Amino acid sequence: MSENRYFLLFIDDYTRMVWVYFLRNKSNAFECFKKFKAMTELQSGHKVKSLRSDRGGEFMSNEFLTYCSEAGTQRQLTVAYSPQQNGVAERKNRTVIEMAKSMLHEKSLPYEF
Repeated sequence: MSENRYFLLFIDDYTRMVWVYFLRNKSNAFECFKKFKAMTELQSGHKVKSLRSDRGGEFMSNEFLTYCSEAGTQRQLTVAYSPQQNGVAERKNRTVIEMAKSMLHEKSLPYEF
């Protein structure tokens, strides 16, 4: 099995299209966002205008905040302990986890992923 322990979702607010990236460490979130941003801007011809996230450490580094500021990407940070402010992403996270567990169960594999 892969050594990735985490996943990161990017969701387009308008279309609800979802991109899933698997991460070995949460600290890889910034590099993952840069790749996602470059890919979507190249393919769509549109800029990533805003990024909504919780205040997890992986999203709050000075490097991440500076990059978004310089790129003109508005940061929308949720209030601590208020997951309902990011309800679309929270629900999609739950759906992805349920789907993964269902597939693991079907193949009689442990629920660790």
